[in-house]
Amino acid sequence: MKFGPVAVSDAAGAILAHSIALGATRLRKGRVLDIADLHALHAAGHEQVTVARLDATDMDEDAAALALARALVPDPKAAGLALKPVGTGRVNIVAQGPGVLKLRAAQVHAVNAIDPAITVATLPDLMRMDPGAMAATVKIIAYGVAASAVAQACAAGQGALQLLPPVLRRASLIQTRVRPDEDGAKGHAITAARLERMGVALDPVCVVPHQIAPLAQTLEKATGELVLILTGSATSDLYDTAPEALRRAGGKVAHFGMPVDPGNLLFLGQLGARPVIGLPGCAKSPALNGADWVMERIICGLDVTPADIMSMGVGGLLKEIPTRPRPRRQGEPAQHRTAPVD
Repeated sequence: MKFGPVAVSDAAGAILAHSIALGATRLRKGRVLDIADLHALHAAGHEQVTVARLDATDMDEDAAALALARALVPDPKAAGLALKPVGTGRVNIVAQGPGVLKLRAAQVHAVNAIDPAITVATLPDLMRMDPGAMAATVKIIAYGVAASAVAQACAAGQGALQLLPPVLRRASLIQTRVRPDEDGAKGHAITAARLERMGVALDPVCVVPHQIAPLAQTLEKATGELVLILTGSATSDLYDTAPEALRRAGGKVAHFGMPVDPGNLLFLGQLGARPVIGLPGCAKSPALNGADWVMERIICGLDVTPADIMSMGVGGLLKEIPTRPRPRRQGEPAQHRTAPVD
């Protein structure tokens, strides 16, 4: 591609690089200039204009962007993603339903390393998606790019993006109470809202005393495809009330704790073939916490292992919830504070 200023008389068929006001009208950048445009430019006193002119081996920005988007998502219906109409060298890729975004990061990196004019920006891997949310955008940042580079990018990025839809449809939530007046309504409503956005229904409110025996008995009767436990008193050890109740019910505890804050006090287990998540106390707030990441992946059919949880620390410092009983900065000497207390 050739780029730079040329005489207006030589600009026919070239791409206008910058918008130009012509009195009450405007020639917008990206326009392919015709003879009428050249007359208008001359009439307005312009002698030169900055343009781009594609070589025979170049693809224009829209064709290049669309080709790459189709390579990243070759079967949109199967991938759960949709390609929006191309324009100004951009194609947005959006979710067709709820789920989590699965991407092959190495392929995306490879695409972005081919030519500076070819770019793909995505959300993080395994981020929860709502219907219509943008998962990625393909942008060609020049008016044209070598067709050979586009071909390389298409090969490198083939099938790199996919939406994993929910595969579980119903969950049971068992809450424990430490006071007789705790009805579990708030925790149930917040959990139901979390699940609803993933297309998962929640069984009716279920609250039992914060003791091993009644919790174990209730776990044995739970019928949801996913079982959640939200305790009235935080789980603080691998052998605390909720993990012990799961074992007594015949289940297993695979992992306790996670390097995500809020969300440290999560535990993960299994009851028969069903996953069990011991929710941290911060799950009583609608704010994002580590349990969201675990729950969303399990709902979408992914196995979550202890190694997966322990790898969540990078990026795992989330926004602190305002109702947290022990804020991070509580007790920190004032002279060591670098920002106001949340």
